[in-house]
Amino acid sequence: MTLGKRRLDVWTFVTLLGFAIVVVFLIYPLFDVFKYSFMDKETGQFSFSNWKEFFSRAYYLRAFGHSMLVAVLTTFFSMVLGIPLAFFTSRYKIRGTNLLTTLSVLALLSPTFIGAYSWITMLGKQGFLRLFFSSIGIRLPEIYGPFGIILSDSLQYYPFISLMLAGALNTIDRSLEEASENLGSRSLGTFFKITLPLVMPSLTGGALIVFMMSLSNFGTPMVIGGNYLVLSTLAYNMYTSEVAETPGMASTVSIVLMLCASVVIILQNWASSRRKYSSMLVNRPIQKRLSKGKSFAAHLVCYLIVALSTLPLLVIVFYSFRNTNGPVFTRGFGLESYKQIFFDIPKTVINSFVYSFIAVILISIIGTLLGFVIARSKGVSVKVLDQLLAIPYIVPGTVLGIGFIIAFNRKPIYLAGTATIIIMAYFIRRLPYSVRSAASILKQIDPALEEAGINLGSPPGRTFRTVTLPLMKSGIVSGAIMSWVTSMNELSASILLYVGKTMTMPIKIYISVVDGYFGTASAMSTILLVVTGVSMFVVNKYFNRGSETFIS
Repeated sequence: MTLGKRRLDVWTFVTLLGFAIVVVFLIYPLFDVFKYSFMDKETGQFSFSNWKEFFSRAYYLRAFGHSMLVAVLTTFFSMVLGIPLAFFTSRYKIRGTNLLTTLSVLALLSPTFIGAYSWITMLGKQGFLRLFFSSIGIRLPEIYGPFGIILSDSLQYYPFISLMLAGALNTIDRSLEEASENLGSRSLGTFFKITLPLVMPSLTGGALIVFMMSLSNFGTPMVIGGNYLVLSTLAYNMYTSEVAETPGMASTVSIVLMLCASVVIILQNWASSRRKYSSMLVNRPIQKRLSKGKSFAAHLVCYLIVALSTLPLLVIVFYSFRNTNGPVFTRGFGLESYKQIFFDIPKTVINSFVYSFIAVILISIIGTLLGFVIARSKGVSVKVLDQLLAIPYIVPGTVLGIGFIIAFNRKPIYLAGTATIIIMAYFIRRLPYSVRSAASILKQIDPALEEAGINLGSPPGRTFRTVTLPLMKSGIVSGAIMSWVTSMNELSASILLYVGKTMTMPIKIYISVVDGYFGTASAMSTILLVVTGVSMFVVNKYFNRGSETFIS
C-alpha cells in the first residue's frame, strides 16, 4: 500500500505513541522488576544473592514445582474435556450446541476466584456435596490444595481447547478422513492418525493458553490453595512481606514466572513449525447423525462437561439470595446481600464500573489506531512494535502489579494509591486484545477503499474516520466489550495496587471470601456474572463475533 507523505506523518505519530506506551507502562516497570532481582537487599549493589537463595532453598523450589505440576495437569485435563466436546459438536448433530458454547464461554470469562469459592461451598469441610456424600459413606478428596486448584482451573479453561479445536476441525478436508476409513481404519484410529495431527497447531495453541493462564492464575490458588504455594501466590506473599524494603525476592520470583511462560511459548512455536499441517480443503467436513445409542452417549458427554463447568456459577447465584446473619447463612431467601452491597459498599461497585469503562475507552481508541498501523504498515519499526505489544501475554498480573508499584511509587511518575494506576494496569493488560481484534477485522477490508479516498484528495485522518472506521465497527465494539468484561473481573494486578478508596468488586469478593462473608461475595459475584453474560449476548447477537474475539 502506497502511503503519501501526509499519511506517513499521521501514522508515524501513532507508531511513536505506541512505542511510548510500551516503554512507559511495560518496559519501565518490568525493567525495575528485573533490576531489583539482581540487587542485594543490604548494600543495594548488583548481586546474584536473590537468585542463589531462590535455587538453594526448598521453600522456593517447592513452589516452582507446584506451579509446573498444576499447569501441566490443568492443561492435560483441559484437553481431556475440550477435545471430545469440540469433536462431537463440530462433527455430529448435537442439540443445543449454541447453548453449550455460550455456557462454556461464560464459565471461561467469569473470574477464576468465583469458581474456586464455589467449589469450597460444595466440597469444603462443610460443603453440601461433601456432607451429602459423607451421609452415604463416600469420602471425597480434600478440596484445598492441588486437587481443588486443578479441578477449578480445568473446568474453567477447557473452552480454550474446545473453541480453538472446533474451528480447526471445520477446516479439515474430509477426503483425508474418508480415505483412511476406506482403507479399513476405524473411526477412533482415523481420529488419532489423521484428524488430530491436522489440528495439532490449534490444539497446541489452546494448550499453550491454558498452561499460561494456569501458571499465572492468582485468584484460584489464593482462595482454594491453602498452604499449597505456587509462583503467583509466592510472588504476592514475598512482595507483601518486603513492602518496607527492597522487593528483591518478589522480583526474582516474578522473573522466574515470566521465564517459564517464555520457554513454554518457544517450545510450542518450535513444535508447531516442525511439520506441515495444511490440507487442500476440497471437501469441508459435514455434521453427521449418529445412531440413537451413540447419539445419547455423545449428548451425555457434551452436556456433562458443560454442566460441570457451569455448576459453580449456579451455586454462586443460589447463595447470593440466601438470607445471612453476618457470615452465617440462615433459613430462607431474600435480597439482604444485595442490599448490603448497594447501601453499605456502593463505592466498590462504582469503582469497578468506572475504572473498567475509562480503561476500555483508552483501549478502544489506542488499540484501533495501533491495530490499523500493524495491519497496514510493513516497516521494521511496526514489526518491532507488534512484538512488544505481545509482552502482556506472558506477563502475569501479579508480576505487572509488582512492577507498577515499584516503578510508579516515585518521581517522575507517581501514581501509587490512585485510581489512575489501576486504570493503566487494566489498559496495558487488555490493549493487545483490542489491537489484535482491530488488526484481524482489517484483514477483511480491501486497502483499495482507503487508497481511493486518498487519491480523491481526502486527508488521511478523514479517510480513516469516514471510510475505514465504520467498516471496523464490529471488531472494535466486540473487542471493547470483551476488554471491559475482563477488566471488570481483574484481580491479580489490582489487589497489589489498590488502597481503601480504590477497592473494586473482585478485590472485595476476595476479601469477603477470606473473612467468611460468603453472602456478600456471592451477590457481587452474581453481578459480575450478569455483566459477563449480557456482554456476551450483545457481542454474539449484534456483532456476530463471540469467543474468537477473546482468544485471537
